[in-house]
Amino acid sequence: MKVLVTGGTGFVGPKVVHALRAEQRDVRALVRRVESGRSLAPLGVELAVGDVTDRERVGAAVGGCTHVVHLVAIIRGRPADFQRVMVDGFRNVLDAARVAGVQRVVLMSALGLSEVTKDAVPYFRAKWEMERDLASSGLEHVIFRPSFVFGRDGGALPTFIAQVRYSPVVTVIGDGRQRSQPIWVDDVAAYFARGVAEPQAAGRTFELGGPDEVDWDELYLRIAAVLHKRRRLVHVPAALARAGAGLTEWIPGAPLTADQVTMLAGPDNVVSSAAAVETFSLPLVPLDEQIRRAA
Repeated sequence: MKVLVTGGTGFVGPKVVHALRAEQRDVRALVRRVESGRSLAPLGVELAVGDVTDRERVGAAVGGCTHVVHLVAIIRGRPADFQRVMVDGFRNVLDAARVAGVQRVVLMSALGLSEVTKDAVPYFRAKWEMERDLASSGLEHVIFRPSFVFGRDGGALPTFIAQVRYSPVVTVIGDGRQRSQPIWVDDVAAYFARGVAEPQAAGRTFELGGPDEVDWDELYLRIAAVLHKRRRLVHVPAALARAGAGLTEWIPGAPLTADQVTMLAGPDNVVSSAAAVETFSLPLVPLDEQIRRAA
């Protein structure tokens, strides 16, 4: 088995690569620059320089691989950017996979994606089209839809922890009642590493969540408890937060885009099925331990 990982240098990608190598899988990573992939070299990873928007480079990267793990996504940009990078980029990967005779494609999607929510933001729309393209590709596949992915060196958790650590008043978008099921990044990686070969996973979509389900108010209060802080929560109407994010989202380092506010204030982000737990039987990191690890 030889696995091509796209998006291997992002937040989740290096963890997936590490998990695959821990299972003695040969791994090739598609990276835009050699420099960005240097951290993967000690893991014995082969680097292929290219971009998913470049059909020729994608074809060369997929050639000789038996499996593909596709992680590439963007969270900021114009609708055309989401189409070019996520939708069209994945179509390049699928075309190359068919030519190369790839045995299975494993795709990272997003929990909360549905027929109802697919048009809420360009990110969801792109993920929806990617799922549909994969399902109709004729390739054996597995789709994972994780809830909020927490980790020490990326994702949203460090921002949440900084809010609680340094501000006596913590702002919460909306009424604080939206529920989520945060999952630790290494647990997500373990699902992907197992998903490339698990026979029972073929052709299925799995929702991924951690062992704890919380609303936003409880999440912030649990972070405060781990940090031994007493904090007051103040709720900001989603419409106001969205308007503010829309004014600042193009400033480098801006914490949120208007689309991200829309997703944060949307429906509950919890799993509706135990299929992933039942199929893979992986131990999952509890929420309080996730917070401790990131703190």
